[in-house]
Amino acid sequence: MNYRLGYCSYDTVPAPKGAAIHIQAFARAIATLGTLDLMTVSATGQPQVERHPDGYQHHTLPATGKTLIQRVLSFRQALAQWPYAPYDLFHIRSIFEGLPIAMERDRWTRLLLFEVNGLPSIELKYRYPAVADDEVLNSKLRTQEDLCLRASDHLLTPSRVTQRYLVQRGLPPEQITTIPNGVDLDCFPYCDRPLFGAASLHLVYFGTLSPWQGIDTMIRAFALLNAAMPTHLTLIGYGPKPQLRAYTRLAEKLCHGDRLHILPPMPQPQLVHHLHQADVIVAPLAPCDRNLVQGCCPLKVLEGMATGIPVVSSRIPAVTDLGQDQVHFVLTEPGSSSDLAAKILGLSQHSDHAKAIAQRARQHIAEHFTWQHATATLLEVYGRLLNPLAKP
Repeated sequence: MNYRLGYCSYDTVPAPKGAAIHIQAFARAIATLGTLDLMTVSATGQPQVERHPDGYQHHTLPATGKTLIQRVLSFRQALAQWPYAPYDLFHIRSIFEGLPIAMERDRWTRLLLFEVNGLPSIELKYRYPAVADDEVLNSKLRTQEDLCLRASDHLLTPSRVTQRYLVQRGLPPEQITTIPNGVDLDCFPYCDRPLFGAASLHLVYFGTLSPWQGIDTMIRAFALLNAAMPTHLTLIGYGPKPQLRAYTRLAEKLCHGDRLHILPPMPQPQLVHHLHQADVIVAPLAPCDRNLVQGCCPLKVLEGMATGIPVVSSRIPAVTDLGQDQVHFVLTEPGSSSDLAAKILGLSQHSDHAKAIAQRARQHIAEHFTWQHATATLLEVYGRLLNPLAKP
């Protein structure tokens, strides 16, 4: 049976972000089941449609305006005029695109699948600190989240932490499937080279430069390491200009500001080149509700583990679900710059151990965390949902 399928996300695709990589991997798999329309945000502000080489129609819709609310409403307005519904199954990733679908579900789809990666009632305050104490707004966000959650036939989430949180919010466990993120091993090849061979230590962080990533903790650890040996820290990713200036000022205040290098997001081949030049890949996720309560599946940790460079990250459940400390990565106390510096310094003094960790990490990713593993589970979920529709 050739199913009519819709997959919609308030994200820009393609883009050098984990969400875009995730969406493209899932869209490629979903398209094998039928006719797929993928709807994402237009990078140009103009609607476009193209036939993707992986066999689906990719529609980019405008999301214009100076504020987040204006942009979301612009995107929803484009959805309101959507001419191709109804679908056999429609797949959403957030309330931003999902709320109008959930509210008019009968017009849109026979089955609704909600992939819960993040919830605005938790995440929004990190992007817009002024809303942190706005109880009215947060209540409205939770109401919209609940509407989308309860209108869905099934829920997907990348982390068991998120799954537990959704159960606490009243969703049945049997209605939730956890599918961790994956890695494209061809895009993140293994680098077999000696570690810690230079006179200075080179650290790399890649991903969004958001508060929940623990960038402040990393810069303070960077200062402590510079007291022991010359250390360079490279941050690769997007962050608001005021935030980037704050990171630079902190590094200048604490130690050698000229050894902090901030680079914009870049294509994967260029990113991998930087990763392969590093001694350690750092992902010091902060101990906040975004990571501890909502949960996440940090793609930067998984991709870093594939590269042949040891990964140092925070000891939080979202990370410990991905491997074992001192076996696949090195874990530190979340929020502790002194422990982060000590663990990195310890690796630099035991390069053979660091290399063994990196080797086991690559094998662990190949066996458990590729996009092939993730999409196989995704297709199982689709099959369970769609199978009743195929019966006469």
